[in-house]
Amino acid sequence: MTTTKPLSVDSLFALVRAGFEQVSDKRAENASQSLSDTLMSGFAMFSLKDPSLLAFDQRRATDSNLRNIYGIVHIPSDTQMRTILDDVDPTGIRPIFRDIHRQLERSQELRQFVFLGGSYLVSLDGTGYFASTRIHCSSCLQKVNKKTGEVTYTHQMLGGVIIHPNRRAVLPLMPEPITRQDGETKNDCERNAAKRFLARLKEDYPDVVFTITEDALSPNAPHIEELNKYDYHYILGVKPGDHEFLFAQVAAARQEGRTTEFEQREGGVLHRFSFINQVSLNQSNPDLLVNFIEYWEINRDKTQHFCWVTDFTVTRLNIFTIMRGGRARWKVENETFNTLKNQGYHFEHNFGHGQNHLSVVFATLMMLAFLVDQVQQLAGALFQAAWNKKGSKRSLWEEMRNLFHTFEFASMTLLFQAIAYGYKAQITILTPP
Repeated sequence: MTTTKPLSVDSLFALVRAGFEQVSDKRAENASQSLSDTLMSGFAMFSLKDPSLLAFDQRRATDSNLRNIYGIVHIPSDTQMRTILDDVDPTGIRPIFRDIHRQLERSQELRQFVFLGGSYLVSLDGTGYFASTRIHCSSCLQKVNKKTGEVTYTHQMLGGVIIHPNRRAVLPLMPEPITRQDGETKNDCERNAAKRFLARLKEDYPDVVFTITEDALSPNAPHIEELNKYDYHYILGVKPGDHEFLFAQVAAARQEGRTTEFEQREGGVLHRFSFINQVSLNQSNPDLLVNFIEYWEINRDKTQHFCWVTDFTVTRLNIFTIMRGGRARWKVENETFNTLKNQGYHFEHNFGHGQNHLSVVFATLMMLAFLVDQVQQLAGALFQAAWNKKGSKRSLWEEMRNLFHTFEFASMTLLFQAIAYGYKAQITILTPP
């Protein structure tokens, strides 16, 4: 019997399906292929980690599991899927991310991610997932080779994930496409995408306090003012080459004895801290005050050095937590983008580009499937058992696809049970009379 627990894989699939049924369909009312079936088919392709749209299309011959597990009534052909999804506004998928996060909150699992001051730590970063010198659409960014004049067309996104220094799992938020905007002749940029991301984050989660952590490209006055506008905390990396005035202030303060310096040893590691509160971010914005942390991790083999600015008032009591939050920023790269690229999701494969939204819709559906997987990694005991049994996620995805092809299952829960605890094949041999 399929479990009804709110964070079970089948419950999450049902939640996704219900969300797809709310996405606006601008086609004629008598369209033969439903939009919700088409979106669910795209989601299933990424959930199953199929390497291409062609590989998914080959499932249509034996599609009972797609019906049983994903609730797809009519499975579109590859051409139908591309055509229909190309005209879908990807922002219609946004509420499903919020619905899954709310389910995590109701189940108390989100409490594991509470960070400093009761906030949730969000790591932001941009990444590319498509590049071609031939295939392009009106939303593509364009990069011109100065020597040859050749144009490379790309798609990028700004990804945001809820993270915690003590948690391996990450919880993706709705990504923000970095694309050429309607009516614009210039490329979009990560800074503009960040403005849209923060505005929509506040709209989706009006009562939630976030702490935003980003790399050293982010700490500029306009961006920090955006963060302040939404009452978000921040921990942003800084480098001397990009913030000479800031580092000059810190050096002068250190010479005058106005910084706080201390060390803390844990095991074989020496943690060295230096901090000062209320210094100007740069010469052009003397009234924009930030709090500065410099940190060295020293062990026998190497020394690592980091610097951040933050709006948290830094003390000896909270500096270690702030440092760990800043260092956890890499989770958006290693635990998110690198996982999507290298652990079976085929993030950089061109599943279909289209002329309007197809590339962005596919990237968003992949991130949604990744969110469901991460919830299972965090709170799904059956998923964890199947993962432990196979030893790696790549092996788990392969076994999942193999069983999906070979046997009929009433739910994904039963398929995970088969992987985790074993199964017996029932074979009937017919003998001639």
